[in-house]
Amino acid sequence: MALSGAALAEKLTGSDGLLQLIRPENIHRIETNLQIAHAPKSPVRDFRTDYLLKVFDYNARSGAFEEAPLENQIDRERILADHKLKAEFKEWLLDPAHFAALDRGTILIPEKFLAVGAIAPTPVGFSNSDLQPAFGLVQGDGSTDPVFTQADVAAALKKAAESGTTLQNIRSVAGFERRLNDMSCTGCHQTRGIGGFHFPGVDWMASKPDNSTVVPASPHFFGDQIRRRDVLAAFRDERRPDYSRGFSSRPQPRGSDELAGTEYWDGWGAHCYVQRAKASDNDRSFRSWTCAKGLACQPLAGASPIGMCFVGDGR
Repeated sequence: MALSGAALAEKLTGSDGLLQLIRPENIHRIETNLQIAHAPKSPVRDFRTDYLLKVFDYNARSGAFEEAPLENQIDRERILADHKLKAEFKEWLLDPAHFAALDRGTILIPEKFLAVGAIAPTPVGFSNSDLQPAFGLVQGDGSTDPVFTQADVAAALKKAAESGTTLQNIRSVAGFERRLNDMSCTGCHQTRGIGGFHFPGVDWMASKPDNSTVVPASPHFFGDQIRRRDVLAAFRDERRPDYSRGFSSRPQPRGSDELAGTEYWDGWGAHCYVQRAKASDNDRSFRSWTCAKGLACQPLAGASPIGMCFVGDGR
């Protein structure tokens, strides 16, 4: 008979349990994603659920797990309120080497610019501001005194081109802003997650599991598997791994067509860009986000040009 609840916990932590040999010093970090609020759907509003994200690193000196900054989770409010910190963050991120790392998805933002906690609401729309972490940092998105102006981003793009750096994702101001968003914990969790999660697993003990426990992982997780497989193959073949990654909502093809026609790339339900009539008006960061034959990109969030691939003409 399968154990569950208190009986399972007692078995795991007992003297002969699986967790007996695991000590705090064997654990580098504890990451939590806790539901802290839920508002059900009503006639006047959609449902909303808030999740609190926190990280605790093990301190060998104190023997305790202590609150730590979340990786790449920009502390937006603190940066916007501190002119010195704002100027420092701008200078650091627009440095050509750091800008290139941001584009490739390999950047590690210094802890002094990061938050020690964040709230990820769900559901969210598809616009850059809906993803939140970079909201107000870039000109045109909620702040009268942003960290980055459109001219700043344009200058960084020009400098990259002049230096021979080939950018894979950031080719516009909107691409820069979306990259700042989905490199963060909350931005990634809010993009193609399952209620804010990416690997919930299957609940094999539930007689009638809901959708989130029937599907073991999010579209974002599955869409990233080719990149992960390539990294492992590079280790096997003693090659230098390519850790670069596309946007959370649109994985890079990486020389493979395995994802073509699937919901992770350009199939039904894939994230896409609503193409404008004049090709030159399409945003360079997203104009390759098209749909497979028989599908059309349909906007789902007001004026946002980011939508999903569905059957129809997109109108």
